[in-house]
Amino acid sequence: MQIYDLRCEYLNNPLGLDCLSPRLFWKMQNERRGARQSAYQIMAASSPDNLKKGNFDLWDTGKVQNDISTHIPYQGKPLSSGVQVWWTVRVWDEQGNTAEPSPAFFEMGLLSREEWQGEWIGSMLAGANRTSIPAPYLRKDFAVTRPLAKARLFATALGLYEAHLNGKQVGDDVFTPGWTDYKKRVQYQVYDVTEQLVQGANVLGAILGDGWYCGCVEWRGRQRWGDRPRFLSQLALTYTDGTEEIITTDDTWKVSFGPILANDMQQGESYDARQELTGWDSAGYDDSDWLEALVFDDPEIELNGMRGPTVKQTQELTPVVVREISSDRTRWFVDMGQNMVGRLRLKLNARPGIVLCIRHSEILDQNGSLYFTNLRTAAQTDYYTCSGADEEIWEPRFTFHGFRYAEITIYDINNGEPLKLTPENITGVVVHSDTPTTGHFSCSNEMINQLQSNIDWGQRGNFVDVPTDCPQRDERMGWTGDAQVFVRTAAFNRDVAGFFTKWTRDLEDAQADSGAYPPVATETSLLGESDGGPAWADAGVICPWTIWLCYGDKQILAERWDSMVRFMDFLARTSPDLVRCNPEHTGWGGFGDWLSINADTRTDLIGTAYHAYSANLMSQIAGVLGKTEDQIKYARLFAEIRQVFVRRFISQDGLMVSQSQTACVLALGFDLAPHEMRGTIVKQLVRDIEGRGMKLSTGFVGSSYLNPVLTSMGRDDIAAKLLYQTQWPSWLYAVTQGATTIWERWDGWTKEKGFQDAGMNSFNHYAYGAIGSWLYQVVAGIDADPSAPGYRRSFLRPHLIEGLTHAEASLNTLYGVLASAWKLNETGYTWNITVPANTTATLWIPTGDVANITENGAAVSSVSGLSYQRMENYTAIFQAEAGTYSFAVKK
Repeated sequence: MQIYDLRCEYLNNPLGLDCLSPRLFWKMQNERRGARQSAYQIMAASSPDNLKKGNFDLWDTGKVQNDISTHIPYQGKPLSSGVQVWWTVRVWDEQGNTAEPSPAFFEMGLLSREEWQGEWIGSMLAGANRTSIPAPYLRKDFAVTRPLAKARLFATALGLYEAHLNGKQVGDDVFTPGWTDYKKRVQYQVYDVTEQLVQGANVLGAILGDGWYCGCVEWRGRQRWGDRPRFLSQLALTYTDGTEEIITTDDTWKVSFGPILANDMQQGESYDARQELTGWDSAGYDDSDWLEALVFDDPEIELNGMRGPTVKQTQELTPVVVREISSDRTRWFVDMGQNMVGRLRLKLNARPGIVLCIRHSEILDQNGSLYFTNLRTAAQTDYYTCSGADEEIWEPRFTFHGFRYAEITIYDINNGEPLKLTPENITGVVVHSDTPTTGHFSCSNEMINQLQSNIDWGQRGNFVDVPTDCPQRDERMGWTGDAQVFVRTAAFNRDVAGFFTKWTRDLEDAQADSGAYPPVATETSLLGESDGGPAWADAGVICPWTIWLCYGDKQILAERWDSMVRFMDFLARTSPDLVRCNPEHTGWGGFGDWLSINADTRTDLIGTAYHAYSANLMSQIAGVLGKTEDQIKYARLFAEIRQVFVRRFISQDGLMVSQSQTACVLALGFDLAPHEMRGTIVKQLVRDIEGRGMKLSTGFVGSSYLNPVLTSMGRDDIAAKLLYQTQWPSWLYAVTQGATTIWERWDGWTKEKGFQDAGMNSFNHYAYGAIGSWLYQVVAGIDADPSAPGYRRSFLRPHLIEGLTHAEASLNTLYGVLASAWKLNETGYTWNITVPANTTATLWIPTGDVANITENGAAVSSVSGLSYQRMENYTAIFQAEAGTYSFAVKK
């Protein structure tokens, strides 16, 4: 037995926590069937030495007879700012064996605003609505006079910052401190910089970028929050003699401008290497011509420690093509082979003054040239001016681009020997929020495998601190509708617990006084509407619920509960006769089934369906939180809305009056249709699909539910045909056209018509990637049991989809890897599964007779760890203890 992956608040050894009862996690590895935890003992100390010696001066639970291993709140001595807690856990299994992992730690941040002693500083230059400023460089000389015990840098910015200490960047994060509603809060980061300090002279510095604070976040230009970036930090030094010193940002800092001439998330970055401030972040640098930093008034907003992951550089790609596209070698074409989000790193040896203009694009036009029209006002263009050094390596700091292709134009006013580019000169640097891969899916159909790859790349590219809708044009915002339809798929592909913990707080920050949730978060007053409308605003309920289901996180429900209640109260006030988007109401009717194909669905139907769905989820959430009265209240509300829905939208003969695929799947998927009418509605749905040549017509709202509803209604055959469809509209049409990410529109480009509306045509938009959850849940058969969320108990139920010969998936849950892999053979099929230690699973094994099933050659009735339950619809149902099983099932 091994205990591993000790985490705190989903993070490994986090610094800067500002929650007083941080939650602890660990995993148990044991190959024995039925392995489970029977007891645990958490031990915590103020130092690793104390922990090693058994001096648990902060917390010792003693032996606790319990199998829980996730979300255990710290309940030791009260925590204060800067306290470091070293902890470990001793675990007993069901046989009394024990194991203890290597220790982990977590460290508190600054728990009160009064502990921030620094002032906000920056430069005297301010940009304008369409104009950036050079990036300010800030520096402070200071001395370390005694031996150090530890040093911590606390840093944040309105805008972006890159901290430097003694000639090196601090940490490896990108786009810190992240995107929040800067009217209300900003996050800060904490770094252990003990090893970067030296005795004697030291220099602390920072480079500031415009970022989301004063750069472009959508098409209305810059400065949604402020006019220039500002920096706040304090360096806390603890000496070995017990004394402390704090170096703060104040008017003793100096500011200047260097090689970053302009920077913007959407427009790009301009860099003149001839103006580099060599040694600016090191001791001994002459800053006599630098100016005194400008001190700003305190904006009096909350300063919070990180709730989710930072953005990082996660991968590097080598171009698959670099070739000349002009006879004089002044223009070069670059193909990265993958639609990615990040930037290009250049490695050059060139004459001083040569300028490289780098334009980025997702797709090529009919002539094979880069297609820029869909970017709208986003330039996505970087400029680099060479210094003439023997080797120059550069990549932008404060921008990112959505692109597969780049066009590099070389300007040389001296007309010397043309610069030659090769793949060795160019590296694609992928950036996104640090959400590690947790899921894997593959099957016998390579096009579907490419679809899964496209889904994951789309998620990576759009999870850049908030779940944006697209990463390339002038609209890189956290659209709520996209997030809620995709969140389930997101939680399969990657660890998004912390990511959505942070973003759901952003969504609450954006909530209007009326209780309405907006269409985007962080909110920019984009549409002049505080109500995002059906399926968009409902993200405020759906996303927390999904994180609870996938990670067993009860706290996110408790933290967001009051906000969700305000939203439901808003719906009650604005839904006459319980009909949301009732024509009698003059408010916002919502986006409808956005980008559906020749199939409009009434907005009041969508609105009323989502009103019911949110009420149903609220009842379940109330039950999880022990709010019995609210559970009953919202269950009653769901029943009442359900009755209204049936009367208004379903005819007496059981047909949907709004005759669209989305209308049918909402009625069925949200349990709104009476049982006796469901069969008729399914037939109506199938008839519409068949009438369109086995094609879907659903938009953002309906597509995520289409295949799951067909499966739940016993029509895997239709769901499979939709999945295999390669003509548009379909999931695989874009794959046939060489797509490497999910498109915004089913017909973003077609052979018949070329490009769709250039004003709304992204080729990296993850919403239609919501089909990914069906691949995991149905095709591979991995799902969570809501009665034991977070995969404490899982459902393993593979569907042997016609047309596939094998499928497999794995998911690294909070308990370990859960896996399912089936493969057809001449006599039937095999099914191999893994149930993580300390969990159980309910198995559904497709077969006509339980006698047809063996496990490792033995009859299942004699297999340890398995408990036969019953036969149901040609399926044998078992309860399985933890372990690895290999089933063979005869036809």
